[in-house]
Amino acid sequence: MVTFQQRLVLGGGEKIGMKTNMAESRTAETGSDIEIDEIITGNLSKYTAFPPGYYGQAKKGHLVFDACFESGNLGRVDHITEFEYDLFIRPDTCNPRFRVWFNFSVENVKESQME
Repeated sequence: MVTFQQRLVLGGGEKIGMKTNMAESRTAETGSDIEIDEIITGNLSKYTAFPPGYYGQAKKGHLVFDACFESGNLGRVDHITEFEYDLFIRPDTCNPRFRVWFNFSVENVKESQME
């Protein structure tokens, strides 16, 4: 099963941007081969994305994602590097075959992540 996924890329002298893996999003767009266990059903609420293996208090630069508001649709975040995160967008409430917009907020950003 392949889900619709966005990759958030920060800093490194590049503009902040979103890269869509369209090959992987094809299944989500058509609605075929979607398994019930892998459907993202809820929005993230003040979720801090920690690096793998990190334990402790959040530090500046550990991004906090929030989609707990009307029209928010961020279902999951995976920390890849300090400047890269995989974002999994929840499907539209009325039609699970569509993922049209990307509504969420990001807090706790370091200045170097915004270059």
